[in-house]
Amino acid sequence: MFVAIFTLMLLSGPVQTDQDVRSPNIVYILADDLGWGEVGCYGQKKIRTPHMDKLSNEGMRFTQHYSGSTVCAPSRCVLLTGKHTGHSVVRNNWENGGWGADQPEGQYPLPESEETIAEMLKERGYTTACIGKWGLGGPESTGHPNNQGFDHFYGYLCQRKAHNYYPAHLWRNGDKHIINEGEFYSAHQKIEEPLESEEAYRDLYDREDYAPDLMRDEAVEFIRANANRSFFLYYPSPIPHVAIQALQPEIETYPQEWDREHYLGQKGYLPHPRPRAAYAAMISRLDSEIGAIVAELEKQGIADETIIMVSSDNGATYAGGVDHEFFDSSGPLRGLKGSLYEGGIRVPMIVRWPGRVAAGSTTDHISAFQDVMPTIAELTGDRIEDGDGVSFVPTLLDDDQKQHDVLYWEHGPKQAIRMGRWKGVRTGLRKGDLTVQLYDLDSDASEQKDVASDHPEILEKIIELMGLEHEPSTVFPLATIDDVQS
Repeated sequence: MFVAIFTLMLLSGPVQTDQDVRSPNIVYILADDLGWGEVGCYGQKKIRTPHMDKLSNEGMRFTQHYSGSTVCAPSRCVLLTGKHTGHSVVRNNWENGGWGADQPEGQYPLPESEETIAEMLKERGYTTACIGKWGLGGPESTGHPNNQGFDHFYGYLCQRKAHNYYPAHLWRNGDKHIINEGEFYSAHQKIEEPLESEEAYRDLYDREDYAPDLMRDEAVEFIRANANRSFFLYYPSPIPHVAIQALQPEIETYPQEWDREHYLGQKGYLPHPRPRAAYAAMISRLDSEIGAIVAELEKQGIADETIIMVSSDNGATYAGGVDHEFFDSSGPLRGLKGSLYEGGIRVPMIVRWPGRVAAGSTTDHISAFQDVMPTIAELTGDRIEDGDGVSFVPTLLDDDQKQHDVLYWEHGPKQAIRMGRWKGVRTGLRKGDLTVQLYDLDSDASEQKDVASDHPEILEKIIELMGLEHEPSTVFPLATIDDVQS
């Protein structure tokens, strides 16, 4: 009965804020490089994530949810535009400048022609904010969040700047917010031998203003200021992307004995004396930020009117001193960030909406970032007919769910297809190798056994789909494939 009534409400269009019932608030929290196995409710045993676990207990946990890509910028493009990487504008990381203090900021900008979730919601009367790491256009570009539907932006415009949690500045809309006395230092350093003490590392690499503190507080203030109107808060935290930088009191909550060796920067980013403890502390810090956002929603009396989604832009990293084996960061899945195997693109996804989404529920519905835009559209009173996504509102409300025929990814020299139980992966395109590996995820979620020779008809279909789902890009060409087509 509730589903029928709610569906009629959706179809009637968004409800204005001066009426008794208003459109639900949307809070979408995006972690950066948070692995499928790095959250307690997904099996993590060492890192504490009580707030995410509580959201899972009060909402729905997705077990087969996929990011838009296996690295930052294209994944965010898919999320915000509803187009997979065979159709989207941004298909890889692209840099506008280098690593120095005075280098231009930003990545490849979203063009004006793209419609984002924020633009869609503004047309429905929502107030919109992006607080965190952007990565889809630098200052004065068409891709700046203020030019892509966000009324308010605070955080890092540039992904490279976000490698340092003690930056010289953040951005508030079009203005630089100078912090840490404007002092710049590189987030990519290496030392030849360990420093004499933990304090020596802090003296070199810590400053007064810890950017996650500032962005958390900005998000809480945005909720407080907009509690009486429908709002969309997109909170793309830079955590736990390296460099490993955590606050000392939070590091101290994890065992000293975890770290017998200092990280010297040999795999990029900044050295750290306690890399395991600090990395765990970063994830727990992200979790506490989520807790602060939920607490403010509850304080304002709007938690029941707010849909919260929590996910990650790709799998866990291999860089910067992160010990993914120690934490079992990918769980049973193969691969890490940068890979189109499951560990690079299958990510945590939790949805909480009290009274609508069943508490403690789990779904194995196969979904992805391109589904978020049509889902939010349906939740706020409309339908999206174009794009690559499929709304998962029926899954949230325990109704009949339309399934994807196919999910598609491409990244540099790699392609992948998910077609029901089957997963096809190409990894050798840079060398001109068109071979497709085939995996049966129902029996082999860890992608250990290539069964391509056993299922030639499935392999042929997946190869056909790889061609159909890919539109050539001059800015982000697909190795070998676009060379042949051109």
